[in-house]
Amino acid sequence: MTGFIDPTREMFGQFRGLDEEGPIHMLNLVRLRDKAAYPDGREATGAEAYAAYGRESGPVFRRVGGHIAWSGEFKLMLIGPQDERWDLCFIAEYPSGAAFVEMVKDPDYQSAVVHRQAAVADSRLIRLAPRKAGAGFGE
Repeated sequence: MTGFIDPTREMFGQFRGLDEEGPIHMLNLVRLRDKAAYPDGREATGAEAYAAYGRESGPVFRRVGGHIAWSGEFKLMLIGPQDERWDLCFIAEYPSGAAFVEMVKDPDYQSAVVHRQAAVADSRLIRLAPRKAGAGFGE
């Protein structure tokens, strides 16, 4: 089975069409390959390739105003497919949807994304509108 690595053109268009103002959160769930799948055949683990993606894309991420709002370590799937696991779980915050689009279109980011594509076996990227947390469920 092929995993989800990159957004489709249609979904990216829907992302750009959202008219929300202010910060956005992007929930990232990432499963890495044991061995990276670089088109040029270079050797690396998925973790090494993803680390290279982080190093090379980081300056662009920070330049557009991005930062990591939350990060956690996957431990157990209490509700959901029992064979599903995630190597990386984090929420990236951007000042706006436009800032995310600016990052993705940046030539330095586009050069770095080859490492992400080589590293990732499957992923989920979910756009969220941050809100103030409440004291209970659903607040």
